[in-house]
Order: sequence, then C-alpha cells, then structure tokens
Amino acid sequence: MIPGINPKDMARAMKKLGMKQEELNVKKVVMTLDDKELIFENPQVLKVDMMGQESYQLTGESVERALELQISEEDIKTVMEQTSTDRNSALKAIKSNNGDLAAAILELQEK
Repeated sequence: MIPGINPKDMARAMKKLGMKQEELNVKKVVMTLDDKELIFENPQVLKVDMMGQESYQLTGESVERALELQISEEDIKTVMEQTSTDRNSALKAIKSNNGDLAAAILELQEK
C-alpha cells in the first residue's frame, strides 16, 4: 500500500470512496507486446473496483522472452510464386524482413 498509512485506515477510506480491493491468487501473468513477452511468476495482483470500473495492479519480477516470428505456409508459397524461387530462399527472405512479405519479395527480385 502506501508507506506510513495504517492498512485499516486505508481500507476505511477506500470504502468511503466506493472502492473495493481484492488480492487475487495468481500463479503466472504473461503480457504479449509487439516484439516480446513479459512473464511474471507468482506476482502479487490486486483487483480494484472503483465505482464499477475494474483495474488490476501487478507487482513482481518479470522475465523477457522474444517472440518467434510466425510464418504460414501460405506466406511462403506467395513469396515463392511472386519470385520464382525455392522454399528455403523464400523462408530466409521472409525471416530477414521480419515477416514483411512485400519487402521479402522485393529483396528476392533485386537478386
């Protein structure tokens, strides 16, 4: 909570303001960002309800994990057809362009 404030006094003040707080028993939280995931093991999670609006407060140590690029067979076939190239070359070009098919096609056409 807030340092120097009695938890019981804080709970009373929150109740007067129409706020409810509940600690959740959470084992793991995973946040997926554009380029990575943040993983929190055994975090402290508080659910706060303030006048019908729910919010969550997360406290804990996180570990970062890079997201792997998901490339579908359809994407590979599209690049292969547009560039008349083999599967391995198409896949390599897609990976080197972070999944951007147009950039992969342009790269292979320039070769």
